[in-house]
Amino acid sequence: MSPQYRIPVAVLASTAAALAITLAPAGASTQQADPPGSTGGDSTAVASPDRSRAIVQLAGDPLSTSVRTRPSGGHRIDFGSSAVRNERAQLASQRAAFKQWLRAHAPAVRVTGEYDIALNAVAVRLNGTPVSTLAGAPGVRAVQLQGTYRPTDDHDPDLSIISAQSAWQASQVGGSAGAGRGVKVAIVDTGIDVSHPCFDDAGFPATRQLGDTHFTNNKVIVARVFNNKAKVMGYTPAAMQEHGTHVAGTVACDLDTPADVNGVTIPYGVSGVAPAAQLGNYNIFPAAVDDARSEDILDALEQAYTDGMDVANMSLGGSASGIDDLLTVAIDDLDRANMVVAVAAGNSGPGHYTVESPGSAQRALTAGASTVPHFVGSPFSFGGGSTGLAAGDFATVSTDLTAPIGVVTGSIGGLGDACSALPAGSLAGKIAVLSRGGCAFSVKIRTAQAAGAAAAVVVNNVAGDPVSMGQDGTADQPTIPAYMASLADRAALAAADGASGTIGATTSYISSTNVDIMAGFSSQGPTDADFRVKPDVVAPGVNVLSSIPASFCDTPPCWAFFQGTSMATPHLAGSAAVVIGAHPSWSAAAVRSAIVNTADQGVLKDSATGTSVVDDVNVVGAGREDLLSAVGATVALGPVSTSFGSTAAGSGTTLTRTVTVTNLGGSAATYSLAVDSTTGSGVTFSGSPASVSLAPGASATVTVRMVAARGAAKGDHQAMLRLSAGGTEVAHSALYAFIK
Repeated sequence: MSPQYRIPVAVLASTAAALAITLAPAGASTQQADPPGSTGGDSTAVASPDRSRAIVQLAGDPLSTSVRTRPSGGHRIDFGSSAVRNERAQLASQRAAFKQWLRAHAPAVRVTGEYDIALNAVAVRLNGTPVSTLAGAPGVRAVQLQGTYRPTDDHDPDLSIISAQSAWQASQVGGSAGAGRGVKVAIVDTGIDVSHPCFDDAGFPATRQLGDTHFTNNKVIVARVFNNKAKVMGYTPAAMQEHGTHVAGTVACDLDTPADVNGVTIPYGVSGVAPAAQLGNYNIFPAAVDDARSEDILDALEQAYTDGMDVANMSLGGSASGIDDLLTVAIDDLDRANMVVAVAAGNSGPGHYTVESPGSAQRALTAGASTVPHFVGSPFSFGGGSTGLAAGDFATVSTDLTAPIGVVTGSIGGLGDACSALPAGSLAGKIAVLSRGGCAFSVKIRTAQAAGAAAAVVVNNVAGDPVSMGQDGTADQPTIPAYMASLADRAALAAADGASGTIGATTSYISSTNVDIMAGFSSQGPTDADFRVKPDVVAPGVNVLSSIPASFCDTPPCWAFFQGTSMATPHLAGSAAVVIGAHPSWSAAAVRSAIVNTADQGVLKDSATGTSVVDDVNVVGAGREDLLSAVGATVALGPVSTSFGSTAAGSGTTLTRTVTVTNLGGSAATYSLAVDSTTGSGVTFSGSPASVSLAPGASATVTVRMVAARGAAKGDHQAMLRLSAGGTEVAHSALYAFIK
């Protein structure tokens, strides 16, 4: 798997990289909208399965789900109890028996990892042995090839969007200085630069530090590395890539940390969503490693649980492999054992069925991405108009540049993409204007340079602010200054051919109104096998400003704007930390429900125009998260959304599902049920009974029904289950069915 973010831009400042992880069943990578080396932030390569390695799931439940050891309520596994010790011994005996079988029947196979918390399983290197050989071994439940994953005003705007500052002042939280205090969040990523001021440990209690203590303090209390070749290669937990430090800052950067981007002072102090939380560095992408295998991730997750982490952030993704994907099974089991796991949906959108693994896990807290309305930019005046341009990994002007505008014409709103050669000299001395899309930014800017351009302005092809452009990783990078303009400027720029334009050398912080627009790259559901709703909820993931390591700018501390579902995920992880700090007795399932089922609806707009409200639950989930509402949640729903799967159009079908309702409040309450917002014809949804009365902490099961008439319209059908108390809505949950 790989990180899920879009290309980190000019590392020192306005980088718009949102890690977007690409999953292949057994490896991982971070989730940026466009990882470095991609086609200019417009596509994300999905890693393939590692056919040399596999995860072997053994019969028998792991500690997280065994009836003898699974925790109840909001508790965690008690590793010191005799029951857990006995169960671990039995599971170890199963693994020993399997290894003995391997020695006799598959001697080439080598065991590289063993698991008993999230999965009862071993990781193996096949060395040419067919998977079918292992599948036939006694005591084996399933064998799966490993995947590879890759790393995806006066107030901090992304925190304002999710009402974080207001949530900090809630009585349960106790103020901004205490948001997340006592809660530990594992950053399963590319490492954390503990020297960054975001992670200064002044005021944090002295804490036992685990792993490689060269990379820890009382804020970042764990530093470990997970890679099959870590010892041979001398890998350490050091943050040699930007992604993990950016993610960690979004989760828990110290309160009001001053920031400067490329010499531009940010007019507010940067804070994480849970500034008082402590962090664990679980580096699965050490040094220059871009892909992590499933076993690396499993090792990191089980160690994080053992180390006492309350939340894990996984801004990564890879190819989904249906309901039998063992990494998603592991995440579900860890949630049952009360560790919340926030995961990127992926950067493979737009389009349904693009959600990646392990964000496809039923009990993952899966994040979609939306815009934050700010960037650091340069002024650009042209033909009577003006706008702000975002820079990135490419050159910028050192003095004001005035030159004629040369429009590259084409079919994208009147602009061409410059993905193929232009006539020699056609842009000589001009500021080239062209469209995003079709190829990497490096390619199109190089094309403009070859045609003689003095600079290039790439116009965005999705709504919202311009973002930082990243290079494609090739050696032959263009050298002319290059910037991005917003989609809103396209018509004016397309009409400005021949007019004089000036790109200013002085950059500034620019605040806009482009808030709550869905990222075009944000992966969508439903899941590929069982048609479940994903993402669960949307969080800020475009132009997110956060920390990056000291090696990525000339004058540390370093900051960057990144974009990707990798940047949305830590907003959810930080939110989970705040909710847990406010309600330490809540189960992981209750924490997830509080965040998902209280999200704001009707605020997210489409990426094509930036104006039309999006209500498709497989694009926006339950809506855009609202931390204040999550902290104040009084009821939990399980599951957080309900799918009726796929039904044949001509059959005429009635299906039922159950939803558990739990009173999280301190007093008895009566909850009224209603279903509305139904879409599509020929399908109806309903819930019963009409109301349930619950004492504090009590639960009840309600029935949700889907009736598909014969000849019901093919395609997506959805509705919203709403719960009210005293005439006020307290929770809502998506209902979904697909008619084929």
